[in-house]
Amino acid sequence: MNTVKSVRELRAAVAQARAEGKQIAFVPTMGNLHAGHAALVEKAAQRADFVVASIFVNPLQFGPSEDLDKYPRTLLADQEKLVEAGCHLLFTPDVEEMYPHGMDGQTRVSVPGVSEGLCGASRPGHFEGVATVVSKLFNMVQPDLAIFGQKDFQQLAVIRTLVRDLNMPIQIIGEPTVRADDGLALSSRNGYLNTAQREVAPVLYRTLQEMATAIRAGERDYAKLVAVAQQQHSAAGFSPDYLEVREANSLRPATSDDRRLVILLAAFIGSTRLIDNLAFDLDTPG
Repeated sequence: MNTVKSVRELRAAVAQARAEGKQIAFVPTMGNLHAGHAALVEKAAQRADFVVASIFVNPLQFGPSEDLDKYPRTLLADQEKLVEAGCHLLFTPDVEEMYPHGMDGQTRVSVPGVSEGLCGASRPGHFEGVATVVSKLFNMVQPDLAIFGQKDFQQLAVIRTLVRDLNMPIQIIGEPTVRADDGLALSSRNGYLNTAQREVAPVLYRTLQEMATAIRAGERDYAKLVAVAQQQHSAAGFSPDYLEVREANSLRPATSDDRRLVILLAAFIGSTRLIDNLAFDLDTPG
């Protein structure tokens, strides 16, 4: 695997691969990689001939009180995981390479609709930062396909809409969330949890499963289901951020007539914010 830091080196390597007739897959990350990231790269290696990954902790998507400065940087370990997963090229730009004219005057990309509410409400400006950096990375790499995890369900919806609306010739592939044996969604932020917090963290996914089971059984009082689940979260030591049932394609609030649903949540345990979701189709047996 080759590691490059500049856009010039990146484009030269990708151009060489494309001249050899190779299909290009791209997996953007912020580093501190875990098995979920590795699964994305492995899927990319199955779908394309040349796999590009990026590691860039994007300051544009962090709010002033968020964890930008303490976000883990583990490049050497990340490189080992990427090699094992089948990555061919790693792009590790610094902030100056990504935003050479500074961030204050940076052109921003905004995706209305799907970016509103949920994490969009809790983290103002977050999805504008995501859409902007992903647009830049897509233009730099110019991949045939890009792979994202479904744990960040709203982010995936934002990126799908971005690519559709801006006519980008890139296939976006969403991969299922990779979970620990007890159900906790793998996340770089899990490393912030102490032992006691880690033991109770799987409560989040269990309540999602219980809500989905109730909905499949015919329950349509979503507000009641949310209230019960929030009580369970609070009893387990979480401070709820949001918990909502949405229509999975549009991300608008779900109605009793919707058939494809997603339950999305965010909650704090201590100072760590965890997110998760569970999507399901009522016309497909559970």
